[in-house]
Amino acid sequence: MQIDGDAGAVRAARLARGLSQEDLAAESGLDRTYISGLERGARNPALSTIEKVSRALQVRVSVLMVQAETDGRD
Repeated sequence: MQIDGDAGAVRAARLARGLSQEDLAAESGLDRTYISGLERGARNPALSTIEKVSRALQVRVSVLMVQAETDGRD
């Protein structure tokens, strides 16, 4: 699954929580550079990674996916 649209959802949720990329990385157990790549759409994460990010952002995976689907529409 390519998550180019999801990248915007992750960034929006991160900013809404007032987190830096470093904060999100620490809370999710991922590297800051991975978070950066995810937000740029340069990463194609596994579902387990999306779950880690969603837990750290305190949003459901489905919320990120619906946002990604909405953002990705032409």
